[in-house]
Amino acid sequence: METSLQKNSIDVHEIRKDFPILNRKVNGKPLVYFDNAATSQTPQQVIDVIAQYYSFYNANIHRGVHQLSQEATDKYECARQTIQTHFNAKHSHEIIFTSGTTHSINLVAHGFGTLLKKGDVILVSALEHHSNIVPWQMLCEKTAALLKVIPMTQEGELDMHAFAALLKLKPKLVFVNHISNALGTINPIRKIINQAHKVGAAVLIDGAQACPHIKSDVQSLDVDFYVTSAHKMCGPTGIGMLYAKEAWLKKLPPYQGGGEMISDVTFDKTTYADLPHKFEAGTPNVCGGIAFGAAIDYMNAIGFDKIAAYEHKLLEYATKELLAIEGLKIYGTAKEKTSVISFNIEGIHAYDLGTIIDKLGIAIRTGQHCAQPIMDFYGIPGTARASFAFYNTFEEIDALVKAIKRAQRMLC
Repeated sequence: METSLQKNSIDVHEIRKDFPILNRKVNGKPLVYFDNAATSQTPQQVIDVIAQYYSFYNANIHRGVHQLSQEATDKYECARQTIQTHFNAKHSHEIIFTSGTTHSINLVAHGFGTLLKKGDVILVSALEHHSNIVPWQMLCEKTAALLKVIPMTQEGELDMHAFAALLKLKPKLVFVNHISNALGTINPIRKIINQAHKVGAAVLIDGAQACPHIKSDVQSLDVDFYVTSAHKMCGPTGIGMLYAKEAWLKKLPPYQGGGEMISDVTFDKTTYADLPHKFEAGTPNVCGGIAFGAAIDYMNAIGFDKIAAYEHKLLEYATKELLAIEGLKIYGTAKEKTSVISFNIEGIHAYDLGTIIDKLGIAIRTGQHCAQPIMDFYGIPGTARASFAFYNTFEEIDALVKAIKRAQRMLC
């Protein structure tokens, strides 16, 4: 390994001390965790926040007059403000807590069920996760709107000329991920948003894969909707957020009915609460919301510029080392991509590869990655996917390469 690659802007060995799971062994081998695109690991600082909540101020929020409820409410709303600041939303009430990215997308799709009519066009990209495909298909079934697809190239990039042509159909909505979970492609979302707005289309960006690597500014992007999940950002599962411009949140109907989202209820009529509570029915994941804010604080303390620079070095090194393996093909060679590598090895099924290297303590993802249309485009059943985070090391990449070569000897 080239020693120059060890020079990075973060002290990865110090950072790794924050993640207790990285000390464990799997099948008697030190854990090498390369499944970060599915779920990132959680630092002790966030784990401590979760333990403190349940140990000291576990209570329902917003309407309780007792001390615990007030403390929990303050922490929860402070986390909302942390998220607002991180994404540079204009108002804290433009941040809606959800159970995650999928919930956020479904909330928006449900709302547009009252705004679309038969024949209206909506656009989705060919690079999407199933969570940013299926809700829109369901919306089209409900409204008789038409779903059109922005095609992709062999390199795994969106065909922007085809996108420009599709905009002539005057779509009402455009849905694109910021970064492809299957290929690592960074999409030109600023250009997509600007062009879509010129024809009057609203834009939803799925930021689940981008948020661990890129600090998005929703006001600068002028995006209408931006969604993500905490568990991609060193936070807990079961919590995420929808950012939406205030005007859209006022226009869309509530997604669910129940407690907290009401202003006044009689058997004749119900009126709804102000934002953001209009979209937060029921008892929320209070602890999750607080921990989400703590995870964002943790990552910001390291610095997203430093994280991005280090992860880019990991990506470059891993790409070079993997391509040196005979018979290995990488899918997704976009000019702009982040730390995801999807690959196959000639003569080896991805599942078999993943199973064998798991025995060596290395965790990767195998399959379609909830992106079956991408796999169909390449004519393959799936891929092996290694995805990196700022707590991974070059030595771990060396271990992955060694494990793949060992599996290759066993299976070929």
